This record gives sequence, C-alpha cells and structure tokens, in this order.
Amino acid sequence: MYMLRCSSAQHKGSARVCVCVCVCVCVCVHVLSFLLFPLHSPSSSTSPKTHVCTDGYEYDPIRQVCKDIDECVIVPDACKGGMKCYNHFGGYLCLPQNAQIFVSRGDEMAQPTEPSPPIPPVPPNVNSPNLQPGSLPERRQSGLHRSIHCSPGFTLDEQNYCRDIDECNTGRHTCSPDQICYNTRGSFLCQCPSGYQKNGDECVDRDECLTSHYCMHRCVNVPGSYYCECNPGYQLASNNHSCVDVNECQVSQPCDHQCYNLIGSFICHCRQGYELAPDSVSCIDIDECAFSRYMCQYACINSPGEYSCTCPEGYELQGTRTCQDINECETGHKCSEEEFCWNYYGGFRCYPKNPCQEPYVRTSENRCVCSSTSACRGLPQSIVYKYMNIHSDRTVPADIFQIQATNIYSNTHNTFRIRSGNDGGEFFLRRSSNVSAMLVLTKSLEGPLEIIIDLEMITHHTVTNYRTSSLLRLTIIVGPFSF
Repeated sequence: MYMLRCSSAQHKGSARVCVCVCVCVCVCVHVLSFLLFPLHSPSSSTSPKTHVCTDGYEYDPIRQVCKDIDECVIVPDACKGGMKCYNHFGGYLCLPQNAQIFVSRGDEMAQPTEPSPPIPPVPPNVNSPNLQPGSLPERRQSGLHRSIHCSPGFTLDEQNYCRDIDECNTGRHTCSPDQICYNTRGSFLCQCPSGYQKNGDECVDRDECLTSHYCMHRCVNVPGSYYCECNPGYQLASNNHSCVDVNECQVSQPCDHQCYNLIGSFICHCRQGYELAPDSVSCIDIDECAFSRYMCQYACINSPGEYSCTCPEGYELQGTRTCQDINECETGHKCSEEEFCWNYYGGFRCYPKNPCQEPYVRTSENRCVCSSTSACRGLPQSIVYKYMNIHSDRTVPADIFQIQATNIYSNTHNTFRIRSGNDGGEFFLRRSSNVSAMLVLTKSLEGPLEIIIDLEMITHHTVTNYRTSSLLRLTIIVGPFSF
C-alpha cells in the first residue's frame, strides 16, 4: 500500500496547495503470472507463442514474466510544473517534491477459508482497465458448490474476476455537485476544483491572498483563484507575480521637456528659463522680470525661456544688464560750426562757442571780460562759462563743483556766494579757503533738467579799500535716469 502524506504546504504557482493522495497497490509478485499468458492454438503445441502484457508492463524473455516499465526513466519530462515523478506498478504518479510515500507490503490478497482443490485459472481480459491487479477473488468451496466474494469496491465479472466499480460513472459516489469525483481502485475520491478547499462536505473558495501568494506588491482574491497587481510605476512580469519597473519616459513620454526614469516612478526636468508646473510634468515660463526690478538697469523684457534687458535712447547695453551712456559728441551730432557739442547722461546739447554778450568780449575759451570799466559798473569784471552733468536722483548731500580764484593777490580777502539760480534751495556754497569754495547739492534733483547757477567771488582789497567781483556761470544738466 502507498500512502502519501503532505508534510508541508506544496506551492502550485504562487498558491499554497496541500496535496494528499492515497494510492493502494497490492504487491503480489506471483499474481503477475496472471498478467502474462500465452496466446497459442490448442491444437498445435509447437507453434510460436506471443506474449501480451497489460499497459505499463513489458515482457521479460529471460525471467519469462511481465515486468513493470519505469516511465520516470524512459519518458522525458514526464511531470510538469515542478512535480516529481514516482513510478509504481503499471504507471507513474506526479506528486509534489516534498511528498512522502510510505510503502506497506502486507499481503492484502484474500486467502481461501478452507483447503480446496486447485482450480484452473481463467486467463483475464488484459485489455480491461477495471481488473483488480495483484489480487485474487476470494473463493470458497463447500462440497460441489463454489462461491467467489470480491473486496468492497469491486464486482465479479463474467469471467469470475473481481473488477473495479467506477462509482463516478455509475453514480454510486457521494460527492456533492460542486465537487469532482475521481475513481480509484476499489473506491473514489471527492475533490474540490482548483482554487477551492473543503469545509465539511462543501467546497469553499481558498483565499490565496491570506496564505503565501508570492505577489510582489498586491494580491487580489477571486473565486477559485487570485491575481497580482503592481503599484503605480510597475507592471507585472511574465510570471504574473513579480513587478518590474515601467520606463514611463519611453512608454508615454509624459514630460514637456526632459524625462528621467526612476524605479517605480519618473521625474521631469525643465530647460533653463522654465519651471515645473503644479502637475509636475508641464513646464511653464519663468518670468525673470517679476523677480526683481534690479534684474535690468533700465527695462526687462520677458520672453519664453529667457529675458533680455534694454536701454533708453542715448544709452547702449553693456554686458547683459547695465546701460552705458552713448557719447553722441564723439559718434555724431548735429551742432553747427558756431556751436560746440556737450554730452550729458542720455543725450547731448549744442551751446554757442562764443557765449559773450555786450558789454563783454571773449578773451579765451568760455571766458568773457568787460571791455569798458564804465560800462560794467556794478557788474562782474569777468564771466567764465562752465558745464557739468549729474545723474537723476543723486544721493545728497554731495559735493559737485569747486570754484577757485585764478589770480591770487596779497592784501585781499575773497568771499563766495550763489548770486542766482538757487531759488529752490537745492545748493549751498561752502567756503573752503580764501581762494576756493565748494558747491554742495543739498536736494535730490530729478531729470531731465537744466539749471544755470551763477557763483560769484567778491575780492576786497584791504589796503586800497577796492572791491571787484568775478562770476562763474555753471550750467548743470540733470540726466533723465539714475545711471
């Protein structure tokens, strides 16, 4: 007798299936003589004999018996799915690798209850699969009558041999409608379909997800089976259990600009001048001009993926953000021959080369002297014309211009004052020494603006008690910008 016991759970796929099988085989070697019988004509004892064995056996001419064929040796890859092949009389079994088989060699063949004369054996029909091999019917003889009794699960055929009863085909089984009946030698088995297990006499779904399902991420139970699911960013491998990374960058190209694959995910990167949108895949333009007003010295112009700086008229871009004044007096201007060009921040102006007016005459560049003492009574003896330019919104206070006497005489005392052009109090003249003074800007000026301010130096002769004055006419041009 073969008894199979499941010592541990055997896995089928990823589900744990415990397979318990009981196979009964009577080990009676001498019965094999019944499996082999000669086919010959009764009338001719010298004709050749042909020996026929049942399925799973072959004739051994040396021992002159039918011997079992070991299918596990001669059949390549007899068992599939990691099952182990076990040979037995007339066939083989595919059982789990960790199955244990216990063999009992007790003689189960029924013995006569009382001595009886030998009865010539009737050759069995070897083509019948229902014959009970390895077992003889129990024969009882009393006087002239003989009775034959078969083991439970067998029935006597017309040749007085015990043949297996197929309870599954004859309807003699007790399996429920949701179970599968399997006929065995002398009995039958009731088994549940794959994915189900017995609960009393009923078959209930086996929740493979509660046991060892071997799903890498998630297990989903369904009636009679289960399937595996993967987390986002993964997909099922060919074994339907493992999860492998999905390269989204190659499959769907989800990013607007650049895509970098990660294990189970991906990340998008935008080109310079762009940033990721809240959806983490789209790229939107960065408005660099909105970051700060100091991005450009004058004006910032945003464009897709970049920005640029511009300068006002009279300036040119130096580098990427600063503006440099253009000296139109050097690059080209429209001043006449009687004029000279004066460049200031952001533009230029044309002034007369001879600014002297009656009663003054020009003696040198930008210098006018009174031609007659009588005509210039009460007027400065000389007027000097100067020009300067400053930025708009200049920080104050600031020293912007120094006035100094060109001739120094002994026994003289000089005083300095702003004679005109300081109606708003934007300037202050600070005396530095007897011969010089500093013009100080006290209020910030916003251009474009032109201011003409007269700075007067009064000279007092202490010995002769004589007083004269000279004037510096300063033209200040305030540019329209702070640069």
